[in-house]
Amino acid sequence: MAKEDSDRIFNRGFFIEPDGNTWFYDKRHLFRIGLEQERFIAGNRQVIVLYKGWNIRLIICYDLRFPVWVRNRKNEYDLLVCPANWPTARANVWQTLLVARALENQCYVCGVNRIGEDGNSIDHQGDSVLIDFKGNRIAETLLREESTVTAVLQKDRLDDFRERFPVWMDADDFEIYNKDCTFVKQYKHIKN
Repeated sequence: MAKEDSDRIFNRGFFIEPDGNTWFYDKRHLFRIGLEQERFIAGNRQVIVLYKGWNIRLIICYDLRFPVWVRNRKNEYDLLVCPANWPTARANVWQTLLVARALENQCYVCGVNRIGEDGNSIDHQGDSVLIDFKGNRIAETLLREESTVTAVLQKDRLDDFRERFPVWMDADDFEIYNKDCTFVKQYKHIKN
Protein backbone atom coordinates (compact mmCIF):
# COMPACT_ATOMS: atom_id res chain seq x y z
CA MET A 1 0.00 0.00 0.00
CA ALA A 2 1.05 3.61 -0.38
CA LYS A 3 2.21 4.72 3.06
CA GLU A 4 3.24 8.24 4.03
CA ASP A 5 6.10 8.37 6.50
CA SER A 6 7.89 11.62 7.43
CA ASP A 7 6.45 13.47 4.40
CA ARG A 8 7.64 10.74 2.04
CA ILE A 9 5.51 8.04 0.40
CA PHE A 10 6.65 4.42 0.23
CA ASN A 11 5.24 1.34 -1.49
CA ARG A 12 4.99 -0.59 1.77
CA GLY A 13 4.13 -4.20 2.52
CA PHE A 14 3.12 -5.44 5.95
CA PHE A 15 3.47 -8.68 7.90
CA ILE A 16 0.93 -8.71 10.72
CA GLU A 17 0.95 -11.42 13.35
CA PRO A 18 -2.33 -12.68 14.89
CA ASP A 19 -1.46 -10.90 18.16
CA GLY A 20 -1.16 -7.57 16.32
CA ASN A 21 2.63 -7.30 16.10
CA THR A 22 3.32 -5.50 12.83
CA TRP A 23 6.38 -5.59 10.59
CA PHE A 24 6.90 -3.69 7.35
CA TYR A 25 9.09 -3.56 4.28
CA ASP A 26 9.44 -0.67 1.82
CA LYS A 27 9.85 -1.70 -1.83
CA ARG A 28 13.45 -1.22 -2.93
CA HIS A 29 13.12 -1.42 -6.73
CA LEU A 30 10.54 1.01 -8.05
CA PHE A 31 8.92 0.01 -11.34
CA ARG A 32 10.19 2.60 -13.80
CA ILE A 33 7.74 1.64 -16.57
CA GLY A 34 4.87 2.36 -14.18
CA LEU A 35 6.49 5.67 -13.11
CA GLU A 36 6.66 4.54 -9.47
CA GLN A 37 9.78 6.66 -8.96
CA GLU A 38 7.58 9.74 -9.48
CA ARG A 39 5.28 8.78 -6.61
CA PHE A 40 7.34 6.73 -4.19
CA ILE A 41 10.66 6.76 -2.37
CA ALA A 42 12.67 3.54 -2.67
CA GLY A 43 13.20 1.56 0.51
CA ASN A 44 16.74 1.01 1.72
CA ARG A 45 16.57 -1.91 4.11
CA GLN A 46 16.24 -5.65 3.83
CA VAL A 47 13.77 -7.07 6.32
CA ILE A 48 13.68 -10.57 7.81
CA VAL A 49 10.89 -11.38 10.25
CA LEU A 50 11.28 -14.12 12.87
CA TYR A 51 7.92 -15.86 13.23
CA LYS A 52 7.29 -19.25 14.88
CA GLY A 53 10.86 -20.41 14.30
CA TRP A 54 10.94 -19.30 10.64
CA ASN A 55 13.01 -16.46 9.20
CA ILE A 56 10.79 -14.78 6.63
CA ARG A 57 12.19 -12.32 4.07
CA LEU A 58 9.80 -9.70 2.69
CA ILE A 59 10.00 -8.20 -0.80
CA ILE A 60 7.47 -6.55 -3.13
CA CYS A 61 6.70 -7.31 -6.78
CA TYR A 62 9.48 -5.88 -9.00
CA ASP A 63 12.11 -6.69 -6.32
CA LEU A 64 11.77 -10.28 -7.54
CA ARG A 65 13.78 -9.37 -10.66
CA PHE A 66 16.88 -8.44 -8.65
CA PRO A 67 18.68 -11.56 -7.36
CA VAL A 68 21.48 -9.65 -5.63
CA TRP A 69 18.93 -7.81 -3.46
CA VAL A 70 17.19 -11.09 -2.61
CA ARG A 71 20.33 -13.22 -2.16
CA ASN A 72 20.05 -15.49 0.86
CA ARG A 73 23.53 -15.28 2.30
CA LYS A 74 24.36 -17.98 4.86
CA ASN A 75 20.72 -19.16 5.00
CA GLU A 76 19.54 -16.01 6.71
CA TYR A 77 15.95 -16.73 5.72
CA ASP A 78 13.79 -19.80 5.13
CA LEU A 79 10.80 -18.30 3.33
CA LEU A 80 10.67 -15.46 0.79
CA VAL A 81 7.28 -13.72 0.54
CA CYS A 82 6.51 -11.60 -2.52
CA PRO A 83 3.10 -9.89 -2.90
CA ALA A 84 2.79 -8.65 -6.48
CA ASN A 85 0.91 -6.87 -9.21
CA TRP A 86 2.31 -9.00 -12.05
CA PRO A 87 0.36 -8.78 -15.35
CA THR A 88 -0.78 -11.78 -17.37
CA ALA A 89 1.44 -10.65 -20.27
CA ARG A 90 4.50 -11.43 -18.11
CA ALA A 91 3.12 -14.54 -16.36
CA ASN A 92 5.93 -16.75 -17.64
CA VAL A 93 8.53 -14.37 -16.22
CA TRP A 94 6.69 -14.30 -12.86
CA GLN A 95 6.62 -18.09 -12.67
CA THR A 96 10.25 -18.47 -13.79
CA LEU A 97 11.65 -15.90 -11.36
CA LEU A 98 9.79 -17.41 -8.40
CA VAL A 99 11.33 -20.81 -9.14
CA ALA A 100 14.76 -19.25 -9.72
CA ARG A 101 14.68 -17.45 -6.35
CA ALA A 102 13.69 -20.71 -4.59
CA LEU A 103 16.49 -22.69 -6.23
CA GLU A 104 19.31 -20.16 -5.90
CA ASN A 105 18.41 -19.29 -2.30
CA GLN A 106 17.51 -22.78 -1.09
CA CYS A 107 14.28 -21.57 0.46
CA TYR A 108 10.54 -21.72 0.15
CA VAL A 109 9.05 -18.92 -1.96
CA CYS A 110 5.50 -17.63 -1.68
CA GLY A 111 4.39 -15.42 -4.58
CA VAL A 112 1.00 -13.79 -4.09
CA ASN A 113 -0.34 -12.09 -7.21
CA ARG A 114 -3.49 -10.09 -7.91
CA ILE A 115 -6.29 -11.00 -10.29
CA GLY A 116 -8.56 -8.93 -12.54
CA GLU A 117 -8.15 -5.90 -14.71
CA ASP A 118 -6.59 -2.76 -13.29
CA GLY A 119 -7.46 0.87 -14.05
CA ASN A 120 -5.19 0.81 -17.11
CA SER A 121 -6.98 -2.20 -18.69
CA ILE A 122 -4.08 -4.50 -17.80
CA ASP A 123 -5.10 -8.07 -17.01
CA HIS A 124 -3.77 -9.99 -14.01
CA GLN A 125 -4.41 -13.73 -13.81
CA GLY A 126 -3.25 -14.40 -10.28
CA ASP A 127 -1.08 -17.52 -10.33
CA SER A 128 -0.22 -17.21 -6.65
CA VAL A 129 2.01 -20.10 -5.71
CA LEU A 130 4.12 -21.67 -2.99
CA ILE A 131 7.38 -23.20 -4.25
CA ASP A 132 9.73 -25.40 -2.28
CA PHE A 133 13.52 -25.21 -2.09
CA LYS A 134 13.84 -27.66 -5.01
CA GLY A 135 11.67 -25.54 -7.30
CA ASN A 136 8.52 -27.64 -7.00
CA ARG A 137 5.08 -26.01 -6.86
CA ILE A 138 3.54 -27.33 -3.65
CA ALA A 139 0.42 -25.15 -3.55
CA GLU A 140 -1.21 -22.79 -6.02
CA THR A 141 -4.38 -20.79 -6.50
CA LEU A 142 -6.81 -21.12 -9.35
CA LEU A 143 -6.17 -18.78 -12.28
CA ARG A 144 -8.45 -15.76 -12.59
CA GLU A 145 -10.42 -16.66 -9.47
CA GLU A 146 -10.25 -15.35 -5.94
CA SER A 147 -9.08 -18.30 -3.92
CA THR A 148 -7.16 -19.31 -0.83
CA VAL A 149 -4.87 -22.29 -0.43
CA THR A 150 -3.21 -23.70 2.64
CA ALA A 151 0.01 -25.70 2.79
CA VAL A 152 2.26 -27.05 5.51
CA LEU A 153 5.92 -26.08 5.21
CA GLN A 154 8.46 -28.49 6.61
CA LYS A 155 11.43 -26.72 8.15
CA ASP A 156 13.18 -29.99 8.98
CA ARG A 157 13.14 -30.99 5.28
CA LEU A 158 14.59 -27.59 4.33
CA ASP A 159 17.31 -27.82 6.98
CA ASP A 160 18.16 -31.38 5.93
CA PHE A 161 18.41 -30.38 2.26
CA ARG A 162 20.65 -27.41 3.09
CA GLU A 163 22.92 -29.69 5.11
CA ARG A 164 23.15 -32.39 2.42
CA PHE A 165 23.55 -29.88 -0.46
CA PRO A 166 25.34 -26.87 1.08
CA VAL A 167 25.74 -24.65 -1.98
CA TRP A 168 25.25 -21.63 0.27
CA MET A 169 28.72 -22.27 1.72
CA ASP A 170 30.29 -21.56 -1.68
CA ALA A 171 28.32 -18.40 -2.46
CA ASP A 172 30.18 -15.16 -3.15
CA ASP A 173 30.04 -12.58 -0.40
CA PHE A 174 29.17 -9.00 -1.29
CA GLU A 175 27.79 -5.76 0.06
CA ILE A 176 24.97 -3.64 -1.34
CA TYR A 177 25.15 0.13 -1.63
CA ASN A 178 22.53 2.76 -2.44
CA LYS A 179 22.93 4.92 -5.54
CA ASP A 180 24.50 7.58 -3.29
CA CYS A 181 27.14 5.00 -2.24
CA THR A 182 25.81 4.55 1.29
CA PHE A 183 25.86 0.99 2.61
CA VAL A 184 22.52 -0.86 2.81
CA LYS A 185 22.17 -2.70 6.10
CA GLN A 186 20.13 -5.80 6.62
CA TYR A 187 17.71 -5.59 9.49
CA LYS A 188 16.57 -8.79 11.06
CA HIS A 189 13.40 -8.99 13.08
CA ILE A 190 12.37 -5.36 12.64
CA LYS A 191 9.02 -4.24 14.06
CA ASN A 192 6.97 -1.22 13.10
